[in-house]
Amino acid sequence: MPIHAQLLRHATETPDKPALVIDGHSLSYGELYSRAKAIYRFLQKLPRSNRRMLDLPGVDKLAALSLGNHIGFAEYFAAATAFPTACAVIDPMMPPERIERIVERLAPDVLVVDDAAGPSAEIGRRFGIPVITASAEPFDLAATGDDLPVDTDGIFLIGFTSGTTAEPKAYYRSREQWRRSLDRGRVVFQLEDAPSTMCPGALAHGLALYALVEALDAGATFHSVRKWEPGTVARILSSAQIERMVAVPTHIAGIARAWSTEPALTSLRDVLTAGAKLDVNGVDSMRRLFPKARIREYYGASEIGFMTVSTLVGGAVDFPIDRVGQAYPGVEISIRDPNENDVGSDVPGTIFVRSDLIADGYLWGDDGQAFRVTEAGATVGDLGELDANGMLRVIGRAGGMMISGGNNVYPAEVESALKACPGVEDAVVFALPDAYLGQRIIAVVSGEMKDAKILADHCARELARYKIPKQFYHIGTWPMTSSGKISRGQVETSVVSGGDLVLRLSA
Repeated sequence: MPIHAQLLRHATETPDKPALVIDGHSLSYGELYSRAKAIYRFLQKLPRSNRRMLDLPGVDKLAALSLGNHIGFAEYFAAATAFPTACAVIDPMMPPERIERIVERLAPDVLVVDDAAGPSAEIGRRFGIPVITASAEPFDLAATGDDLPVDTDGIFLIGFTSGTTAEPKAYYRSREQWRRSLDRGRVVFQLEDAPSTMCPGALAHGLALYALVEALDAGATFHSVRKWEPGTVARILSSAQIERMVAVPTHIAGIARAWSTEPALTSLRDVLTAGAKLDVNGVDSMRRLFPKARIREYYGASEIGFMTVSTLVGGAVDFPIDRVGQAYPGVEISIRDPNENDVGSDVPGTIFVRSDLIADGYLWGDDGQAFRVTEAGATVGDLGELDANGMLRVIGRAGGMMISGGNNVYPAEVESALKACPGVEDAVVFALPDAYLGQRIIAVVSGEMKDAKILADHCARELARYKIPKQFYHIGTWPMTSSGKISRGQVETSVVSGGDLVLRLSA
């Protein structure tokens, strides 16, 4: 990763300070650096795969990590991203068939797993790829040697993001892109004094992976958990007096429910969210749970990086709740029509970005439906509008637009209205085929509210008539993805199939 010089400095100046704590297991900066050096030497001695067909300029060895939130993740990631090695991070919770497709196409020189009997290990062995089990390494982790190569440009990370098909898209990033991002983020998020950081998300996903690297860059202690359990995370926040948390809104909502009868978590000075838009109810619960925290959110994408940042609570000026903030430093945002003409202020269109934080591109999976770079900038297909002050409102993804009775409706707008209804914790909106309307709008909500008439009346006060859902359902527990987001596909499937996951509400 692009922070090897910083890791060496922290290992030299504060060798005993915990760099990483997961489920009570701790790894100091001195241990992290020395173990990463041993792993790096091991990687350099491996034979290069003769099956790899990918064009990775400047990359000698490619290591794939399918580790989950293992205490050894940081040391393997540090070793596998030191020049001239690159690292692919695979979520072990993906369906085995997806992992198989990824591993087959990557043809890495080594696959690192946390379970020698798990699907990832089995797939690696089937393809003849050397498989290493973290914590059972076949080499000496205490051996001494030269320092890790200092940061140089070139590919260091391959990540995966879902596309319009079952095939995960593989994007790649350079060290210099993340170096620029980290340098700006240290100032934007005020990390100079290395605040202890909790991120309960999966390290295989962009939010948590970046939070880990960001914390290590600053010399902070990064806390996480092997398995998401809100009560456990809340207890760690309390007992360890965590100063900063980075999480998706659904994780924070879970913590708020689990800790509802306990004292407020007053050690938190900053809470940063991303991955989904915060709503009024979410901000209010965060005010109660973290009374001394500044509440911020950012909007971005794996391929583009940071796009906007806002402060909803605790800033010199609190941003409107329906906006995701103003452009991140070094980023220029414009809203454009289908011909990529700038539409100006307060007009919906596709969000385009000019930035030096944009990924190099895809190794595979470019379906032309999302990330693309043109003369107008880069876009992932999200729709939004800018006001006269440069504040961005995200409307939704173009492909997610519903057409009901000939009218365009975006799920995010309806969901935002529903989440402002008393008694609603969260909402998912989608469309099903309808013989008369073309598509009828369906809403699934969680929380105490279970009256369809009250929900419809609330929507009528907030939305145009054609945007009001035709059917309402209630769900007790949301199915979640490994990144902590609601599994919208599972929710929709349950509604269509009449499964026990949801309950049809009547007026």
